[in-house]
Amino acid sequence: MDRTTPIKPKTAILLEKLFETYHNTSFIVDDPICIPHAYTQLQDIEITAFFASVLAWGQRKTIIQKCKDLFQRMDNAPYSFILHHSERDLKVLQGFKHRTFNEIDLLHFVGQLQRIYRQYRSLEDLFSIESTERNVYEGLIRFHRFFLQDAPRRTHKHISSPIKNSACKRLNMFLRWMVRRDSPVDFGIWKSILPSQLVCPLDIHVEKAAKRLDLIDTKAKATWSVAVSLTELFKTLCPEDPVKYDYALFGLSRYGM
Repeated sequence: MDRTTPIKPKTAILLEKLFETYHNTSFIVDDPICIPHAYTQLQDIEITAFFASVLAWGQRKTIIQKCKDLFQRMDNAPYSFILHHSERDLKVLQGFKHRTFNEIDLLHFVGQLQRIYRQYRSLEDLFSIESTERNVYEGLIRFHRFFLQDAPRRTHKHISSPIKNSACKRLNMFLRWMVRRDSPVDFGIWKSILPSQLVCPLDIHVEKAAKRLDLIDTKAKATWSVAVSLTELFKTLCPEDPVKYDYALFGLSRYGM
């Protein structure tokens, strides 16, 4: 979806106000991002953030509870568990389930993460993109192909790809957490991706608020092209950090104003 209509001045002022309202440490407490904020080691942060983003659908309270359950099974040392687990250790993961994500999916995720960390220091190596690439499109495709190698058919639905015009909401949220810098909420621990290359995580809350503010067409669906169009619109206000307005739209949809 292409859009040429500029953001109205009143809307721009509102977006900045909403961003200032919700972009602070109080946002962390009731959001799934509180899960990785309980850790300090880079790999623990990555792993817990990755799972928290993948499991991020449904009520936030339930998402947080499920994540805590998962990492308690790993003795709250996910990097050590993933890197050094044996087949016997995997028994503690039996019965884990959140909505359509179940034990089969979890075992593939743990196996692939072990494979990754035996080859690379960080998940960042799989998402890294060229400085000449406009956004994270190619990086998401590369990660999708790598991570789903030999995956059970049912597991494919948990890792989206923009090549199918998916908005990739959960992965874009994960990337926002890892990449955005100088933030009281996001971590900014990855340096090979610029904040300007991120794409807005287009979930139901953001989509609803964007339509309310006439930022996207009311008939638009949550697709990659719409997410990119919205991000490009935000770049007219803040070219170096367009997805900061994710906080504004999420807050507007969830809490109103």
